[in-house]
Amino acid sequence: MLGGYRIEGRRAAEIATSVENAVSAGDLAPGQALPPLRELAAELGVNPNTVAAAYRALRERGVVETAGRRGTRVRARPAHTPREARGPAVPPGARDLTEGNPDPDLLDSLGPALAASAAEAAAAPVLYGGPPVHPDLERVTGERFARDGLPEGPLAVTSGALDAIERVLAARLRPGDAVAVEDPGWGALLDLLPALGLRPVPVAVDDEGPQPGPFARALGQGVRAVIVTARAQNPTGAALTPARAEELRAALAEHPDVLVVEDDHGDGIVSVPLFPLAGSTRRWAFTRSAAKAHGPDLRVAVCTGDADTVERVIGRQRLGPGWVSHVLQGAVARLWARRPAGASPAARAYDERREALLRALRARGVPARGRCGLNVWVPVPDETAAVAGLLHAGWAVAPGARFRIATPPAVRVTVATLAPAETVPLADAVARAVRPPAPRRYG
Repeated sequence: MLGGYRIEGRRAAEIATSVENAVSAGDLAPGQALPPLRELAAELGVNPNTVAAAYRALRERGVVETAGRRGTRVRARPAHTPREARGPAVPPGARDLTEGNPDPDLLDSLGPALAASAAEAAAAPVLYGGPPVHPDLERVTGERFARDGLPEGPLAVTSGALDAIERVLAARLRPGDAVAVEDPGWGALLDLLPALGLRPVPVAVDDEGPQPGPFARALGQGVRAVIVTARAQNPTGAALTPARAEELRAALAEHPDVLVVEDDHGDGIVSVPLFPLAGSTRRWAFTRSAAKAHGPDLRVAVCTGDADTVERVIGRQRLGPGWVSHVLQGAVARLWARRPAGASPAARAYDERREALLRALRARGVPARGRCGLNVWVPVPDETAAVAGLLHAGWAVAPGARFRIATPPAVRVTVATLAPAETVPLADAVARAVRPPAPRRYG
């Protein structure tokens, strides 16, 4: 049976444990079919309902999936190596434009805000049983969300945007559910979905966000959730426009039970306004992170949404870490409270660096995208050759495979720290790297 491995057990829990142990040990490989219910029941001498219960438990834990006529099969394992690790190592001396990090010189100083928050905590320590959200952060966030046109909703605080998205998805979805995602999209999110046992459904993206046709088709295919980046989309720099947001809202109106999850990690680093989808359906969540504007080590994101979804997130969080440090929450509240309206100096600097590279690439006949944010997305005929060619010229860029599901090859160039003097040499190198090689004749 199963290439030498014998499933054992008399009860559903025992059968499920036997299969799960075999998967963990590598005795059952990803994609391998399990025996039909009645066949395994006869082999073990148990009722078919017992095997059905075991298979159901394995599906719920994300160990197996039911694939129609193909039967029940072992799911592909979550990636042990994240997408960020794909691509060649950056050699010494190469200019590293792969990371997607903000410019450290454009980050706000955390010292004063942290010192004030620490002094507050010393005077009135937060103890077990206290509120999970710092009152100042709740007030400042509520004011900013209202100004951005978000519906009123409760607030949760998480350890970054991906933590918020994971908690929302875990609160509302089950293994095997389909989720519409941007393609190309955030590599960490594309790793997270299979780790949760969820099935990504790619939706093509242009400069204005998810394209309406593919978006509507994904909804028609029965996805349980959609995840959209409001602006500074990683890796393309897309941002929702009023017209595109209206088109997507119209499509969502036909599917009111779909969960809409929005990520606004670009707050503070972009000059384009926000046009959210929040409230388009009964179940929604909107998260805003402090990472890009204030530094990735400040692991704070705020999440609002419909009352039931946010309460589920808070309830599950209470059973784990409990809350995010009020010292960090208080610091973020102070940073956000003092931020003036309009585009920040960091947003203007990133705009200048990105637009300079886009102009230089257009002048060389190289199409590229980057409406806002930290990155430029460059389609290429051969991804491996382009990455290798740029590396040979001293420029390290991220291969598009980190971010793609079904879209054509490309590379991502992070412009956050790109100096003016580097723009032309980089554009020249990209133009050479994306040019198809000249045909060679061999005698």
